[in-house]
Amino acid sequence: MINNSPFSLCTDIGYFSVNKHDEQLCGDHVELIEQDENSVVFVLADGLGSGVKASILSTLTSKIISTMMANAMSVEECVSTIAATLPVCEVRKVAYSTFTIIRITNNTEAEIIQYDNPMVILLRDGKNFDYPKTSTVIDGKTIYRSKIPIKLDDTFITTSDGAIYAGVGQSLNFGWQRDNIIEYMEDIFDREYTAKALAGMLLDECVRLYGGVPGDDTTVGVLKIREREQVNLMIGPPSDPADLKKMQTLFFSKQGKHIVCGGTTSTLTAEFLGKPVIPCLDYISPDIPPMAKIEGVDIVTEGVITISKVLEYAKDYLDENKLYDNWSVLPDGASCIARCLFEEATDINFYVGRAVNSAHQNPNLPITFNIKMQLVDELSKCLKQMGKKIKVSYF
Repeated sequence: MINNSPFSLCTDIGYFSVNKHDEQLCGDHVELIEQDENSVVFVLADGLGSGVKASILSTLTSKIISTMMANAMSVEECVSTIAATLPVCEVRKVAYSTFTIIRITNNTEAEIIQYDNPMVILLRDGKNFDYPKTSTVIDGKTIYRSKIPIKLDDTFITTSDGAIYAGVGQSLNFGWQRDNIIEYMEDIFDREYTAKALAGMLLDECVRLYGGVPGDDTTVGVLKIREREQVNLMIGPPSDPADLKKMQTLFFSKQGKHIVCGGTTSTLTAEFLGKPVIPCLDYISPDIPPMAKIEGVDIVTEGVITISKVLEYAKDYLDENKLYDNWSVLPDGASCIARCLFEEATDINFYVGRAVNSAHQNPNLPITFNIKMQLVDELSKCLKQMGKKIKVSYF
């Protein structure tokens, strides 16, 4: 049974940008501010023109708006502040970029504020939902505002105008209109897709329509309302063997999937559960040790080498996501953990044992006692950047 209480929901956010062809800087900018665990402000600003000026305009606009909105200031104050702060464009005689604001409050309501960007698309149950809008004029600018009670799987899609110009004069006569984007997103929508996956697919299609040579800065941002999903990962035995039962009991008392990393940890876990460790001898990837199975544990892998690979995937995921085609489909330990942490989990609990592994003391191995702690620390930081809630417990 699906629990739709606000405490069981969260906002999954993903966004990508491509620069206009031959430009070093993107004229679009996305800013995110979390007000609390259940409330977030998302701003997509599109600076006038392209290049350095546009980048500065969009960056300042998004930072000013997101900060002021997060501090409960009015839209009127935000727009007036931007007009007073940013320099006026000599050609267009206007002082700021276009923008889209989506504020999710308490996982119960979405407030959408739009100025001159393509209108936000809302997919509800995978189909376009024509949400209500009211207009108001602030400093001569028409601002559209909406307040919408949210539901599980609601998917908000926002773009800069580079998306609706995709294909102009090339594959399409008049560009990719909003209705075309709606049709495309309805066709590909799957409730299992993350916000980042949906944003990536839409941006890839924009770039394809541009023939691989974007005629404008193009940004796609997706906010998807999903259920919270907890994942628990244990690596290493405790420094004091007397704490083993406590560590294992706490680990298995948590709801959600359970991942156990490390040979010794797997053996101790199997003893705790009274189940055998069943090794899998197939080397799916030559640089990643094979997995194992323990009844009652969802994923069982080797420790440091596997987590090092997961960290590599996490860093790439936050950058250009070039390795997605590897970890999104491969059945090796690192790929299984990456899919679980990056795509499925919203809340992740790490249980880290501080015991010294004698194998790590080999001077011929580039591993120090602190490597495990460093890996968990770096991976935690990456996962936080992905919007995950992280808790690390040491034993």
